Amino acid sequence: MFTIFRGGDDGVWRVTMQAPVSGAALPPVRYLAIEQATDLACSVGPSESSWQLTGVASHVRYVERNEKIQLGARQAGLGRSGATCAALIPIQKSAAWWELTQDERRQIFEDKSHHIAGSLKYLPAIARQLYHCRDLGEPFDFLTWFEYAPTDATLFEDLVGELRRTAEWAYVTREIDFRLAAHR
Repeated sequence: MFTIFRGGDDGVWRVTMQAPVSGAALPPVRYLAIEQATDLACSVGPSESSWQLTGVASHVRYVERNEKIQLGARQAGLGRSGATCAALIPIQKSAAWWELTQDERRQIFEDKSHHIAGSLKYLPAIARQLYHCRDLGEPFDFLTWFEYAPTDATLFEDLVGELRRTAEWAYVTREIDFRLAAHR
């Protein structure tokens, strides 16, 4: 199943902020629509879309069994009624990241950056889903999606700030930060 994020003049999420963190920006948009598709060839976006990003929710990577159990026990689902704030953060990593072996990436991801261990304290207030898109020929490697209640906005800023200070983030070459409010 493919998840397609379309930026344009219509959608269920209103863009409240769009900022390039590193690398090139995407054209500014007012709304974000999200679509599920089983076949990308059959998915043609509306003409008012300025851009679209496609990813696939996949199995977790760089995770050991104990961490997977902890994440499963703490992670909240998407689509909660009170979670009217969201963030879409597309990320591209450098060629140097992808030239590392799986165990070298794991060492940076968790042993040095504590990506999972550090993020656990933000769950279940912040729900998240990672979409992989590197192998789809997309301009980003990952699309990170977060949902949270307005009362947890500061907590979300703490999470993003903590992640951006890690050793792992030295490998990020392009990142755009979209903040959204439910527009249902």
